[in-house]
Amino acid sequence: MTTLAHLATELAEGRLTSRGLVEQSLAAIADPAGEGARAFISADAEGARAAADFADRRRKAGRAVSPLAGIPFSAKDIFDLAGEVTKAGSTVLADAPAASADAVSIGRLKAAGMIVIGRTNMTEFAYSGVGLNPHYGSPRSPFDRATGRISGGSSSGAGVSVADGMVSLAIGTDTGGSCRIPASYCGVVGYKPSHGRVPLTGCYPLSFSFDSIGPLANSVACCATADAIMAGDWDGEVLSREPAGLRLAVLKDFVLDGLSPAVEQAFGRALAALAASGVRLADMAFPELAGIPAINARGGIVAAEAFHTHRGLIAMKGQGYDPRVRTRIELGGEITAADYLDYFAMRRHMIGLLAQRFAGFDAVILPTTLNTAPAIAELAADKDYLRLNGMSLRNTYVGNFLNGCAISIPMEARGEAHCGLMVLAPHGHDRALFGVAAALEAALEQSRN
Repeated sequence: MTTLAHLATELAEGRLTSRGLVEQSLAAIADPAGEGARAFISADAEGARAAADFADRRRKAGRAVSPLAGIPFSAKDIFDLAGEVTKAGSTVLADAPAASADAVSIGRLKAAGMIVIGRTNMTEFAYSGVGLNPHYGSPRSPFDRATGRISGGSSSGAGVSVADGMVSLAIGTDTGGSCRIPASYCGVVGYKPSHGRVPLTGCYPLSFSFDSIGPLANSVACCATADAIMAGDWDGEVLSREPAGLRLAVLKDFVLDGLSPAVEQAFGRALAALAASGVRLADMAFPELAGIPAINARGGIVAAEAFHTHRGLIAMKGQGYDPRVRTRIELGGEITAADYLDYFAMRRHMIGLLAQRFAGFDAVILPTTLNTAPAIAELAADKDYLRLNGMSLRNTYVGNFLNGCAISIPMEARGEAHCGLMVLAPHGHDRALFGVAAALEAALEQSRN
């Protein structure tokens, strides 16, 4: 497991070069025995090498713009990169004009000297939690790769690019769980910031009320570093917390229904480890969450806003869409204006309930996903695709619907199928949440040793 802090130290002390890191990334992506061909839609070898050489020259001259200068990262295909066409995991945008500028979030990372190594694969238009893509292939989770299990969506390639060591940082998006689901299924850390903190300019939209831009990486601290750069509203220094000083709410209603045996066992073990480390745990009742499936019966707010974005493109090029994605988007056309306003009213009510019930707690915890990654073959039938997609999204979507910030950290024992522990807080609690998550990360890691 390689962290950004470790790479920054190695670069500063001359044991690594940026060109060497880029070559390692490119070799891992190109490895025919690996997942690079499915995890990446494209890699910019020429541009990355030129940027790496520039970073090495600046560092040698004592002019590096930041400790992170020269470290490669991957960008989900949903982001604009100057001079390139943003396809958003689809083929129907292939003839769109090239972007004139980088997405703001990506531009801020590049301004810190970091290097985009390539575009990662994703569910078409970011509209699924399982990560399948009929156009560019479906990246496989690192667990039980011989079987071929989903890596989670929609930031599927992002999760695999970190899990397989192609990069130490990937940038994805999260509308209903698209950073946290791949993190859970791939055994890495994934963060969803408070909506609105990271500018969405230059990111192809799915739902303007829910879309967030977040990192996937090998540690909580890595995600904090990237989040701080992209949001520009804090310094990325994670506040040190001791587990014994934390009070966590265990969300009981809705999110624990139907857990797979593997996740139930891992979650129970995680709760025991946290309690043993001194964390104070208390149950949080939230029966109102059981109303979310009814709100989402036709896709809810996300589907309505996705249909608003896509209806013209579907009319012109609908045959080129992934049929499963198109069907879900078109459901949004059945949602009336009155329905849409009702959904927002229900959402505001539940956000208010979270604020009330959060008092006295440092964070809320729950399993990130109710299952471990299913085999890709299990999603062959449409009915199974919809069922497993719903299972993948159910718990993470709670964080989006409640307008919170949330992070997924690995909670499985070594050698087990990957699954994540989600740590959630209300909107605007991002910096404090990173401190809590880092303490829990350390406690869980200690329990594995």
